[in-house]
Amino acid sequence: MSERNVNIDTWLQHLYDSRTPRLQFTSDRAACFDTWRHEFLSALADGMGGIPTFSLPLDPEITESHQEDGYTRHRLVLRTEPRMNVPCWLLVPDGIAVGEKRRGILALHGHGNGKDDVCGLHYDDEARMENIRVHNYDYARQFAQRGYVVIAPDHRGFGERAMSKNTLWSRDPCNVLLIKTLLFGKNMLMLNVWDAMKCLDYLQSRPDVDGGRLGAVGLSYGGTMTLFTTAFDPRVKAADIVCYMNSFEQYGLKQSNFCGNQTPSTLLNLGEMWDVAITIAPRPLLVESGIQDSGFFIEQSRLANSKVREAYELLGVADRFDIDEFDGGHRFNGAKAFDWFDRWL
Repeated sequence: MSERNVNIDTWLQHLYDSRTPRLQFTSDRAACFDTWRHEFLSALADGMGGIPTFSLPLDPEITESHQEDGYTRHRLVLRTEPRMNVPCWLLVPDGIAVGEKRRGILALHGHGNGKDDVCGLHYDDEARMENIRVHNYDYARQFAQRGYVVIAPDHRGFGERAMSKNTLWSRDPCNVLLIKTLLFGKNMLMLNVWDAMKCLDYLQSRPDVDGGRLGAVGLSYGGTMTLFTTAFDPRVKAADIVCYMNSFEQYGLKQSNFCGNQTPSTLLNLGEMWDVAITIAPRPLLVESGIQDSGFFIEQSRLANSKVREAYELLGVADRFDIDEFDGGHRFNGAKAFDWFDRWL
């Protein structure tokens, strides 16, 4: 009798190795790229419970304002679906003239304290201060000080939208949130993408923002959000995915370095992470990868980045894809980011 496998990790690897991704990008798809992109994103959206179709007024409300170094930070609340609102920090640079329109940035946070981290808010807590320093996490603030109008929302499950932990014991709230929403056939990543899309609606509604010059940037889970929001919403004209591009085989199945909030249901039946990034073409895309990133191994990041670069080259827009591979860990590097957005927005 042949040996019978009982190891769950071996079974998962078998599922990955034996799959036939039906919509992965191949060189022959370059000739019908728009058709492929539409088919891929439609299938992915369906697998993630569908893009929400709520048609409600945003009802934007600014509840508080704080003068910062070179900009004003407003707490903004937006309605995105019945019984759900999104608290955001809105950073508006000083000195915007009447009638002037600035470029807009959607600054998406990773795991941690939500929107506060990307705005550099530590409230004199030394641990939070050190977290922001180590990860160079305050990129919303950095973009605002460079003249961009920036919106930084709390994703569901983070910041002001964190779950009650009274009954979670030691369980990861990101995973519990996914389990709960699956009861309704919903996907947490898609719901957060929807909220990000509503933030873009708000930026486009502002008289001081050029609605045709919007970008997105995010570290870690913020990189997840940047990838999927940019893929699903063509209004993002340029993006910077920071310390996320990799393979689900490596960072997910082998390392278990992901959570329910960032799980794109059914994706591996269609392709891999780099296929999602390829759908962003021909829009400009920058990818930052840390050589010492222990959560997203550089070898797999290089593989993913090479797949995306090859697709951009096949499509004749090689100059619209770039990689910032830096000698560091899991952090926003920013060495190319500001010039990238200045160039393409």
